[in-house]
Amino acid sequence: MPHSDTEIEWLACEMIEQVPGKVSGRPIVRGTRILPDAIVDSYDLGETIEELREGFPSLSIDQIRRLIEFAYAQRRQ
Repeated sequence: MPHSDTEIEWLACEMIEQVPGKVSGRPIVRGTRILPDAIVDSYDLGETIEELREGFPSLSIDQIRRLIEFAYAQRRQ
């Protein structure tokens, strides 16, 4: 079941920034317009890291992996 972004403190992740007026001021992957929740929710729904990489070609496999690990670590707290 996908989790909402209120459960994950994305701004605690060095890969995330929040820019007023960019994507409604929501947390995004630094230097992109990609919502980290979109990546984690897709992973939760069964997409593999390789499939996510195809959907978000501007991110590396390592970046995708780190976002997922960060989200899961946050949820465990």
